[in-house]
Amino acid sequence: MIRFVARQLLLSATVWMLSSSVFAGVLSLDVCIGCHGHDGMGKSDPTYPVIAGTPIGHIEEAIFAYIDGARRCVTEPRMCEAVASLSDKQVTVAAMYFSNQVRGPTHEDFDADLAAKGAELHERHCGACHVPPHDENAAHAIGIPLHGQRADYIRFAIVAYLRGDRDPLLDTMAHELHQLEAGDLDALVNYYSSYRSAE
Repeated sequence: MIRFVARQLLLSATVWMLSSSVFAGVLSLDVCIGCHGHDGMGKSDPTYPVIAGTPIGHIEEAIFAYIDGARRCVTEPRMCEAVASLSDKQVTVAAMYFSNQVRGPTHEDFDADLAAKGAELHERHCGACHVPPHDENAAHAIGIPLHGQRADYIRFAIVAYLRGDRDPLLDTMAHELHQLEAGDLDALVNYYSSYRSAE
């Protein structure tokens, strides 16, 4: 509750910063930009996730999960190290900045047939919680936008959940993940990386 109230006050007081240069040099942004880039589209390593266009609340939730230990850095220690010393205010500033970046396509190659299968799987297992970043309900959806995410990162994240390296936030998510069959992961990866509607 305290975090929520503080976040609302900070949002009200600093919305004007979004179109200014005041963000330049902010520590929390410097920490994030090293891997995610100024535009939030990730840098050279394809395992760095795209965070551009992710709603503020979802970015905050993810960072606080790393800080609080709810999300463990089993194979990604740099993330936990990077956010460990961030204050609540710095987390919110970073979330505000990257949520206002446009998520464009990653232009990764994808298999059209697998992507079509993945679209069906998404609707069946994921669509109730995860919507595209351009969807008017994205900010209120339970899950983060997966469309336009890098293929390698989507694969890494899903496997991490299946192996228990990440704890699903909802029992429903764990159930749906374990409904996936052989070949379904490749289909979902191709579907999410085929996102082009932001062009």
